[in-house]
Amino acid sequence: MTTPTVRPGIADRLSQLIRIPTVSAELEDRGREPFEAFVALIAELYPLVHERLTLERHTDFGLLFHWRGSGAEPDGAVVLMAHYDVVPVDESDTWTHPPFGGVIADGSVHGRGALDDKGPLIVVLEAVENLLADGFVPARDVYLSFGGNEETYGKAAEEIARVLRERGIVPWLVVDEGGAVVDAPLPFVPGRAAMIGVGEKGVMTVRLSARGDGGHASAPPSLTAVRRIARAVDRLGPTTFRPRASPAILRMLSVLADRTPGPARHLLRLLASAPFLTARVFAALGGEPAALVRTTVAPTMQSGGTAANVLPSQASATLNLRIALGETTQQTVYRLRRRIRDPLVAVEVVEADEPSPESPTDTAPFALLAAALAVSHPGVPAVPYVMMAATDSRHFHRFAPAVYRFAPLDMSNAQRASIHGVDESVEIAALERGERFHRALIEGLG
Repeated sequence: MTTPTVRPGIADRLSQLIRIPTVSAELEDRGREPFEAFVALIAELYPLVHERLTLERHTDFGLLFHWRGSGAEPDGAVVLMAHYDVVPVDESDTWTHPPFGGVIADGSVHGRGALDDKGPLIVVLEAVENLLADGFVPARDVYLSFGGNEETYGKAAEEIARVLRERGIVPWLVVDEGGAVVDAPLPFVPGRAAMIGVGEKGVMTVRLSARGDGGHASAPPSLTAVRRIARAVDRLGPTTFRPRASPAILRMLSVLADRTPGPARHLLRLLASAPFLTARVFAALGGEPAALVRTTVAPTMQSGGTAANVLPSQASATLNLRIALGETTQQTVYRLRRRIRDPLVAVEVVEADEPSPESPTDTAPFALLAAALAVSHPGVPAVPYVMMAATDSRHFHRFAPAVYRFAPLDMSNAQRASIHGVDESVEIAALERGERFHRALIEGLG
């Protein structure tokens, strides 16, 4: 390994990036200017990256940096991913520090994007910049893939993946956002763990719609369009889809069992060997454990009606589904129709991505992640799990065999809850450990 040259000021650089409101959902209102300002700023903050790596722009929002390796390991490149767009801020929420202020206080950097995903992005750039300053050349080609519309399911990362595949580049390893270093990964499991997503649930947006007789609200029929949609949504409760423990969940339990003392160890080993029981236990726990083992349905939008005293002739509801590993979008739609049991409710798939396959944990790429963790977070185990949210890496799992979703940052339960919420922040010490992780990862490619 090289003797590291680490620049001071990582907190200040992240603060500057947070101050640029790259809100992809507000593109029509804000325009592209914040995104171009972000691209210009990272060129200023990371001069060696821009001087020595080749930069390509794909679509208006995709950045692809290519760091040519020495060729010592010719069988595949590495793709390190992140996104630089953020979700909107609800103006009615009260933040301790301004969401786009990038305030540095109490050992942390505060603001929208600190964790999702400018913090994970900056630790990649920091590591590469520091290695370049040391004159380091990786054993494999390294690509940095940064998208500016991940939060709006944009095409930047999809286009980058398409271009690499078209060029015959099959990544040896892909790392994107996802899990983190957390405390108590399960309710009954103590200690810290690095949760690495080895699979990603599919995502589907569905619109339910129904028509009915309009008219005056003083004499409503028994089943209006609004009530028909409300009944359909009510029938799609938490038990719509059966729980199922995927191999990734069983591997997660097995790894955690080895590090858990007392009776809980025996319970975890039992669950790791009994998928039927595990599925039902996790489903009964609710929340995140339940989401790990079943397809979830979340009604997110409803519409219908033009006035308080007029029966609407049509009504609709939008559902967001996260499809469990091992299931398909086709099976999911079939199940929805069966549960709704109403031929007058139309079920329209607006967009859909299939669940990913599971990436293995008994291979060199996963071993490299664990080795890098041993440098940045000594004693913290690499634990496989299923990623419940959608990431840009879903565009790579169709042709890359080793896709992992992990941001090497320490996140408390409160910090994880702040993602897409209020008072998002990241500790400066966590950023420094994240930089060490990526530096060790790149140095270990040989």
